[in-house]
Amino acid sequence: MKIVFLDMKTLGFPVDVSGLYRFGQVELYDYLSDEDVAGAIEDADILITNQNKLNESNLKDAKALKLICQSGTGYNNLDVEYCGRKGIAVANVPSYAANSVAQHTFAMLFYLISHSGYYVNERKQGDFSKGFGTLHLGKEFFELEGKTWGIIGFGEIGKKVAQYAQGFGCEVIYYSTTGMNGNDAFPRVDFEEILQRADILSIHAPLNDHTRDLIGIKELKRMKKTAYLLNLGRGGILCEKALATALSEEIIAGAGLDVFEDEPPKEDNPLLRIETDNLYMTPHIGYASKEARIRLMETICSNISSFLEQKEQNRIV
Repeated sequence: MKIVFLDMKTLGFPVDVSGLYRFGQVELYDYLSDEDVAGAIEDADILITNQNKLNESNLKDAKALKLICQSGTGYNNLDVEYCGRKGIAVANVPSYAANSVAQHTFAMLFYLISHSGYYVNERKQGDFSKGFGTLHLGKEFFELEGKTWGIIGFGEIGKKVAQYAQGFGCEVIYYSTTGMNGNDAFPRVDFEEILQRADILSIHAPLNDHTRDLIGIKELKRMKKTAYLLNLGRGGILCEKALATALSEEIIAGAGLDVFEDEPPKEDNPLLRIETDNLYMTPHIGYASKEARIRLMETICSNISSFLEQKEQNRIV
């Protein structure tokens, strides 16, 4: 059995791959371009990838390939229809990062609503020492208690965010992009209502036909001017050009992004030119707590074991 891990470096942090060796020969690559994949997998039985776009062009000559393990929850980088036709199984790792992404969601929000960037900068410039008495009050902030938190995508991550938000005294509402996810503990609303009502709107949905280009300038203008928008789902759900306009023209109060249409963002991305402190961006690290990375590799190994035992654990196809 030969296992090839195509792009370990894209995980951003070290992961423990020692559990893979019990299955046979292991080849590890920090990064392979999509074009270089084909040459590395001709005799591979199992592939592990995080970001590589795998389709007919780079899979067609991998005659021994039996299983692709996505090292994450989302799998829009994989042509699952082609894999299904060719009898190649695909498995992902659902739920492993729910705690981590939910925690990062709140880290982003607190940075934004507390104006942390502004106050840290004031301290560095020495203005903190020039304030009246013990205070330097430049920007107002608000409490979460009593605010409406809207969640787009109510899978495991969305539910965890709802639980945390409720703990802070928020009213939680959600919109299911597929209509499949439900929860009696929180009211489900339509898309128009969640845009209009949310004080904080966070996205935790996958990128698919239901969510691609879901939020553009028209949708942003329907939100409250005081609202904050957080995207920890996938780039492509939120139009980045529209968001840059919304922030520059103060259509919404602020935004936090952990995911982007292109990762890393291209140099001409308009969001990179915004200099105000109402935008907080991180390089797709929400999933990457130490504990989540341990769960990730444990589940990948478990997925491989289950496949070899002809069990359909976490199978997509």
